[in-house]
Amino acid sequence: MQTKLLPLFPLNLVVYPGEELKLHIFEPRYRQLVAEAVAQETTFGIPTFLEDQVGMFGTEMRVKQVARYYPEGEMDIVALGLAVFEIKQFHLKAPGKLYAQGEVQTPENLFNPDVVTEVSIQALVQQLYDILHIRKTLPDYRAYTIAHHIGLNLEQEYELLKILSEYERQQFILEHLKELVPRVLEVERLKMKVKMNGYFKNFRPLDF
Repeated sequence: MQTKLLPLFPLNLVVYPGEELKLHIFEPRYRQLVAEAVAQETTFGIPTFLEDQVGMFGTEMRVKQVARYYPEGEMDIVALGLAVFEIKQFHLKAPGKLYAQGEVQTPENLFNPDVVTEVSIQALVQQLYDILHIRKTLPDYRAYTIAHHIGLNLEQEYELLKILSEYERQQFILEHLKELVPRVLEVERLKMKVKMNGYFKNFRPLDF
């Protein structure tokens, strides 16, 4: 598998292919990176910064829009996630540049969903939202679409990014929801029990 050089913009978050990310660009090194990406119509990478280090996986991005230029050189941009990459060599600075650079590979990413699993995921997501009284409509239930909307922490979102098969991503999400929904339900029941404490209680007659 061939490698290519990619400017890197590490962030303490996970971006998925197909996701739009709004960023305010203010650091000189990233102003330089984004300005070059816009002028040359090139891409850059956002690897996840996790546990005080740059993770080896990230998402290649394209600047979709510069929403605003500021007099001081700052920018508001909208970037689109394209594909997952893996860093093979990390360079703290690209030659003659302020920003980091990586030698990266783009591994094959299988989009092979299982319809039955997707139905189960959708049902659990709806149950979770009903318990939390959340009114939210999701466009679809693909892993990348729902990952930020089902209570995954940063470490879990990063683990999902590293999975290169939709079917396996579905299994990861399904197991997460199977663990999460009962816990959330129990917390909501506890909150209701605490809330009811102090109210007049209507006891049913006991037959003994």
